[in-house]
Amino acid sequence: MSRIGKLPVVLAPKVEAKILDNVIEVSGPLWTLKTEIHELVSVSVEDGKVTVTPKDLENPLSKALWGTTRANINNMVVGVSVGYTKSLEINGVWYKMEVSWTKLILSIWYSHKVEVEVPKNVLAKADEKLKNTIHFSSSDKQLLWEYVSKIRAMKKPEPYKGKWIKYVWENIRRKAWKSGK
Repeated sequence: MSRIGKLPVVLAPKVEAKILDNVIEVSGPLWTLKTEIHELVSVSVEDGKVTVTPKDLENPLSKALWGTTRANINNMVVGVSVGYTKSLEINGVWYKMEVSWTKLILSIWYSHKVEVEVPKNVLAKADEKLKNTIHFSSSDKQLLWEYVSKIRAMKKPEPYKGKWIKYVWENIRRKAWKSGK
């Protein structure tokens, strides 16, 4: 039995959920999100709560999708009501980043500036106090994590020189250079 799947998802105030042809649509003050429901689980909306139940408890895939579907719906409810935020920090000599309308422009020691398109549902904002920090916010958790991890992968942390694009919460342990005699 899934411990997470058994819990109902309580809809926040001003959040509505509708089910139409194996697609659940959650709308709230920030955005409207849709996702497809797998055929091995059933979803119902009653009295401000969304419940997920497996159609076949003998099928291991049905039991696996039970908790996953419930977690995805919960992420959608939190996203349209509160939203998600991730922050990146850029560090290194001549490493810069700037937000230009719908593009993120990175100068990360390549021969050219790297322009990354910001998705429609993601808001990128440079920090006013910390010049090397940029904040990303979105109502779609999966899209936000994919986008931020794609940017971080452009220059992974380098512990010797101290040049990196990293999450703000991430702690990079610096290493000493090779010492000679």
